[in-house]
Amino acid sequence: MKTTFNINKGIGRTVEFKGLKAQYLFIFAGGLLSILILTMILYMAGVNSYICLIIGAGGASLIIWQTFKLNRKYGEHGLMKIGAKSKHPKYIICRKPIYRYLKFTIKKVAL
Repeated sequence: MKTTFNINKGIGRTVEFKGLKAQYLFIFAGGLLSILILTMILYMAGVNSYICLIIGAGGASLIIWQTFKLNRKYGEHGLMKIGAKSKHPKYIICRKPIYRYLKFTIKKVAL
């Protein structure tokens, strides 16, 4: 009897779910979980249930929209690109006086 095994073609590839790749899945899940907890806290605090529903639905739709927008704009390694861009200086400051750059020294020649 000959057995065949399927080869896993997904080794080394990033995780993807409904178009969301890699780190955006964590943002998506964490955002929705935080909106759910916020809505439950507001409801237990005695806020009107319609206001809780509006805040929950609005916050969830905002998180979904922003997550898919970031995924589409920056791609798989988007958060690393944003982080790297914020660490680059916008301009280089040189605090030395100008005459220090224009200073010439004359070397003495030994005879």
